[in-house]
Amino acid sequence: MDTTGLKERAEAWRQADPDPSTAAELAALLAKADWAELEDRFSQDLEFGTAGLRGVLGAGPNRMNRAVIRRTTAGLARYLKEQVPDVATRGVVVGRDARNLSAELAEDTAAVLAAEGIPAHVFPEPVPTPLVAFAALHLNAAAAVMVTASHNPPEYNGYKVYWGNGAQIIPPHDTGIASAIARVEPANRVPLLTPADARAKGLWRDLPAAIGDAYVRAILGLRVVGKGSESLSIVYTAMHGVGGDWAVRALREAGFPRVTPVAEQQQPDGRFPTVRFPNPEEPGAMDLATATAERVKADVVLANDPDADRLAVMARDADGSLRLLTGNEVGVLLGHYVLTQGAKQGKPHVVTTIVSSAQLGDIARSLGAACDEVLTGFKWIANRALEREQAEGTRFVFGYEEALGYTVGTVTRDKDGVGSALVMADLAAWCQARGTTVLGYLEEIQRAHGLYVGAQRNFTFPGAAGAQVIRGIMDAFRASPPKDIGGDAVRAVSDYKKGERGLPPSNVVALELESGGRVTLRPSGTEPKIKYYFELKETLADGEPLAQARARAESRLARFIDAFLGLARERGQPA
Repeated sequence: MDTTGLKERAEAWRQADPDPSTAAELAALLAKADWAELEDRFSQDLEFGTAGLRGVLGAGPNRMNRAVIRRTTAGLARYLKEQVPDVATRGVVVGRDARNLSAELAEDTAAVLAAEGIPAHVFPEPVPTPLVAFAALHLNAAAAVMVTASHNPPEYNGYKVYWGNGAQIIPPHDTGIASAIARVEPANRVPLLTPADARAKGLWRDLPAAIGDAYVRAILGLRVVGKGSESLSIVYTAMHGVGGDWAVRALREAGFPRVTPVAEQQQPDGRFPTVRFPNPEEPGAMDLATATAERVKADVVLANDPDADRLAVMARDADGSLRLLTGNEVGVLLGHYVLTQGAKQGKPHVVTTIVSSAQLGDIARSLGAACDEVLTGFKWIANRALEREQAEGTRFVFGYEEALGYTVGTVTRDKDGVGSALVMADLAAWCQARGTTVLGYLEEIQRAHGLYVGAQRNFTFPGAAGAQVIRGIMDAFRASPPKDIGGDAVRAVSDYKKGERGLPPSNVVALELESGGRVTLRPSGTEPKIKYYFELKETLADGEPLAQARARAESRLARFIDAFLGLARERGQPA
């Protein structure tokens, strides 16, 4: 876009921006003639993709702001009126986390829905994402919106959309909503009602505390053994998010009195003052939780991300040291626990993703359970579970993705960090009663089903230029896949953009090795990153110490990763 066209588009957006602060932000950029920044904000619209929107806060169509959300909500409302005949009766649930601008974006969402004649069922305070997903089902709403950027840094926010089945939207609804948004008038012409007018018309309905009480009762019912433990010591961190009160309440009602919150991170704070990146997977994010756990001599550490839909777990190893489990390890533990110790009626069904470990699928098949691998994202897990329930009568018991997302049962049709924390505590208490530990139980599983080791490497390339780098890497691996990686022959290449294995087309490439290892490449759906997922399987010899087998496997994995990254650099990845 030339500077004249860029200036015209930016000025038109500024004039239509209903938020004085972002309008002033654009005016300042125009006054400085900051064409590079304006190009980044106006070269494209923020993509309505992974169940909705997510982006950096700021002015312009390629940022998260009130103008974008008003237009997005108008498009969503009009699409719902086309697709859901009784939407004006059922309404839409609206929730938010405690991030910067979340309150304003949620209010705009409800106000636009109300102006479109759709009742907004509004959580008046910040709530966990899984509570919004639960409320969509509990209230039989036509859809739900959660204003959140999950575990992204403080400068981000987002807008997640659920359909009436309680799951995040998938095609054709995502593309249908995006098309409807594209037809919406400028933001300052989008109709909206004030909260007072909407309440007076019965189109803004504040949700009562009873909804949260029903959610807690429902997740308490997910416990497998359900006996609690007077002696199990648990440290919990909310990571400055909205899960704190909910998780501590649920754990204590479940019979775990020895729960110690990380005080510095327990209350919601959108600045995330003790962590730069409020994701439990990031280096340093668990430091305060670890220090608290050492102080109180905790057995287990449970951590939610800021909107409480993810769960991280730390447990003590054989020498008493705390170790952060990987997402795959937690997924295998919870899945095996539910499959082997849970209810036995019907054919159980578990779902993982193509970038998660293959181990749970192997375990499920050995136990006679149904198992599916789907595309990355919990929307695919939940919708596949619904498909098989309806078509085959299977009983969905567990789903997970390696990025710390898990759900047990059908209380929510999305990942649930609070419910999963409760089941993990239940698992830890069961292990304790058996005279073992969480990591002791994991070793039992690995000895029976193999030691799977994996790793992930992420590379961030921000802005429009970064998006071009990521596209180039993906295109290069498609055009010229390697014949081997570090001397290990590539036996199969799966390009999921072509709809491999009956899955919807997706920008993912997987390379499978003769040795049984695999590497999967994909751009992130929520951040300017390219992600590489690696996995190898090692078989333990009879009586072999687990540490010895793990060292051997990790050494193999390190060589595998180094060899692959060399190939990535040959295909355009900056050094």
